[in-house]
Amino acid sequence: MAKKRVFVSFDCDNDRVIKEFIIGQSRLPDSPFEVIDCSMKEAAPEKDWEQTAERKIKGSNLVIVMVGRTTYRAQGVLKEIEMARRNGVKIVQMIGYQDGGYTAVPNAGRLYAWSWENLKKLCS
Repeated sequence: MAKKRVFVSFDCDNDRVIKEFIIGQSRLPDSPFEVIDCSMKEAAPEKDWEQTAERKIKGSNLVIVMVGRTTYRAQGVLKEIEMARRNGVKIVQMIGYQDGGYTAVPNAGRLYAWSWENLKKLCS
């Protein structure tokens, strides 16, 4: 079975570590998904960021928003969610931390606990 192409959206100013963890999970031998790209704000010049992100989101099967303490107000994340909704790409949220310090991102789909089982179900 083909792996799902996943775009990972995250607060690049505060949550780089959870981005790295989900990329690591995508590299496991039994992973049902591959990360086609992550939030582009950190890598692309501001001028091209939105066009590049939208192209990557369009090419994905799923956008996973990794939710941390301030993700709900991260401008890049909010724009990526808008792009996914505009292009009909499914969006889900994963709670990035176990300490409960998070707020769901508005209009970003259902909020799930981050677990290997949940990732496999969402990507099957």
